[in-house]
Amino acid sequence: MESNLRRLRESQALSQRDLAVRAKLSVTTVNQIETRRRKPMPRTVRKLANALGVTPPELLADQPRLME
Repeated sequence: MESNLRRLRESQALSQRDLAVRAKLSVTTVNQIETRRRKPMPRTVRKLANALGVTPPELLADQPRLME
């Protein structure tokens, strides 16, 4: 998930702060998830997925799905 989170965030030209604001999370939380220092709770996964415009399974996928 961590690599997908960073990839999706960067593909939308969002900083960690931008994503945190959109998802109503702290910047620290976003950073810790991306750097694998924290495992997200299901509610956090839903917030991040919604903020990025993807489904939770897409966010959690090991391999990124090619955008069409």
